[in-house]
Amino acid sequence: MSSTNIPSVLQGLRLPIISAPMFTVSYPELVLAQCKAGIVGSFPALNARPPELLDEWLTQITSDLKGHQEKNPTAKIGPLAVNQIVHISNTRLEQDMRTCVKHRIPIYITSLRAPIKEIVDAVHSYGGIVLHDVISIRHAEKALEAGVDGLILVAAGAGGHAGGLSPFALVGEVRAMYSGPIILSGAISTGDAVLASLAMGADFAYMGTRFIASKEAHASDQYKEAIVSAQAADIVYTDHFTGIHGNYIKQSILSAGLDPDNLPKGDPQAFAKLSQASKDSSGAKAWKDIWGAGQGVGLIDTIPSVAQIVDQLEVEFNAAKQRLLG
Repeated sequence: MSSTNIPSVLQGLRLPIISAPMFTVSYPELVLAQCKAGIVGSFPALNARPPELLDEWLTQITSDLKGHQEKNPTAKIGPLAVNQIVHISNTRLEQDMRTCVKHRIPIYITSLRAPIKEIVDAVHSYGGIVLHDVISIRHAEKALEAGVDGLILVAAGAGGHAGGLSPFALVGEVRAMYSGPIILSGAISTGDAVLASLAMGADFAYMGTRFIASKEAHASDQYKEAIVSAQAADIVYTDHFTGIHGNYIKQSILSAGLDPDNLPKGDPQAFAKLSQASKDSSGAKAWKDIWGAGQGVGLIDTIPSVAQIVDQLEVEFNAAKQRLLG
């Protein structure tokens, strides 16, 4: 069973896909390409450095999308989402929220801690929605108490910070208690997997890693090639780098001079220290030198444009539906 109460901003997408906001990877070029391809494009507010750059980015993105829609009135343009880290280490949160509310951003993706009432109220004041990512039922319950409009279930196999629960278990348990929009994350790299997400009871697929290996992604060529070369077995799940468990490419860990099979337990305060650009004891910076990626890397073997990726996803999605229909 899926939700029957999908917010209007999420209706009419070309495909039921929300792109994941990726630290150091999702910049305006990638976001614009995703929205123009007809899916939700997103980026972390913290990617805009210094904070004043966020206002410039939002002005640029919204203006570009408006112009694109005017030139292509029949095109399906996906909405914009901005990720806000709701964590004590994020000293920019209040300022970034004011900037986003000023631009009336339609979708907010909140992470790490459930948003406070003031954030939700500010977004709702002009019709925006808040989607919150969770890895457990306890987190889901807290987010719903805060008044969010949808849940992003970060299951096992997702890139970057991720949970350890099977998507079957997580979607099933959340759907049993919640009838609103569910977005599923976890090793989703193909149109077949997008359809499988819907069959399990989710309403949208949450995709990040597939878009790292794209022409528009703000990632190094080495990072993109590592995505293409890796298999699921090359993804390491550890809390060593940020104090929060996440999935990373083994090659980048080895390149940093570390043993991926013997990483010490992470410092619970490490994530807060990241805001001060701290380094691992090896000298490697988390996210810049240690590359996040999901277990779906084994299904990625090219570095095309975002438009080509979405075209392929649509072909695979429709072919999968046809197979099910016989």
